[in-house]
Amino acid sequence: MRFRPCIDIHNGSVKQIVGGSLADKDDFAVDNFVSEYDAAYYANLYKHHGLPGGHIIILNPVQSPYYQADVAQALSALKAWQGGLQIGGGINDENAHFFLENGASHVIVTSFVFKDGTIAWDRLKKLVRAVGKQHLVLDLSCRERGGSFYIVTDRWQKFTDVPLNAAALETLSEYCDEFLVHAADVEGKASGIQDDVAKLLGEHSPIPATYAGGISGFEDLDKLSTLGRDKIDFTVGSALDIFGGKMSFERTASFGRKNTIGQKQQ
Repeated sequence: MRFRPCIDIHNGSVKQIVGGSLADKDDFAVDNFVSEYDAAYYANLYKHHGLPGGHIIILNPVQSPYYQADVAQALSALKAWQGGLQIGGGINDENAHFFLENGASHVIVTSFVFKDGTIAWDRLKKLVRAVGKQHLVLDLSCRERGGSFYIVTDRWQKFTDVPLNAAALETLSEYCDEFLVHAADVEGKASGIQDDVAKLLGEHSPIPATYAGGISGFEDLDKLSTLGRDKIDFTVGSALDIFGGKMSFERTASFGRKNTIGQKQQ
């Protein structure tokens, strides 16, 4: 159970936002925190604390006037820690190599693969051919509808018809190295984790998976450890003191290292 730190970039700045508020129109989001530091600062911080496998997420769409500023921020972070970070946001089979060549360990993909409400198998296979399964993370971020969880795309704004369940995890694991799952209904709210999502990943993910969304304190990490059977990694954003919250970044980093050591000893 490792701590996977994040660098979320929106409108050219490192931010923490309320996930469900994100909209392409007018590049709008409700901000929890806007950092005075750039993305490279956070990459160096994570490198110093020995926290590989964190992710950079570009939150503006490619057509946004802010997209190039987002990319510049992202590239500065990748340069600061070559091979230490993953990147997502607008990734496709044509630009994925660019980010890998500039230092990303993996590319994170959702919307390119989940198209028109379903899995575009041709696109997924094309992406695997382009970068290799070992460099691909599928973002299976989800929201609840009718008592079930469905994968959402386009910065969590659009529901697909693909449920997040054991069968989907098993099938999609054949095409990627890891899963990243934001529980988008609680993302950025620091109001507690979405238990059912954590339990699903702990019980059924056959490959490494990272949970994000709602973590507000160390009690949530203990709960996530139990529900996830110490198998799933975690991301904390808005709740961290480095992003204006109350959770100690230093203690969170230590929590992840302690649990990882414990897993290796079992």
